[in-house]
Amino acid sequence: MAYDEVDSWLAHYDNPMRDVVQRVRLILLSADDRIEECIKWKTPTFTYKGNLASFFPNSRNHATLMFHHGALIPGKYPHLEGSGKAGRVMKIASIAEAEEYREEICDIVAAWIAWRDAAEQAKAAS
Repeated sequence: MAYDEVDSWLAHYDNPMRDVVQRVRLILLSADDRIEECIKWKTPTFTYKGNLASFFPNSRNHATLMFHHGALIPGKYPHLEGSGKAGRVMKIASIAEAEEYREEICDIVAAWIAWRDAAEQAKAAS
């Protein structure tokens, strides 16, 4: 895992949403030990058998987390926004809101891991 790389990125991240980004990061990483992080596309990205989510680093009024395949993750998640074929975003304006969304973020992580594992098992069986 690239914790040092992301820690370094955060140390140099000059944005009013830095503390919110850090809280969301910790929520994602605590959701499941299999979630890894790295810097990809010049921003923290969370992975498990593919790219789960990345921050939009230039958002200044809220932390914006882009779930690359959010529309495809099984389940309903009321705070995921968007209408495209794959991507969805979650906008989080404060640490309190991050805590309010914690359960939903953890549910998304669990659904992503189950979905990726099922796809891998199906591929191995064929």
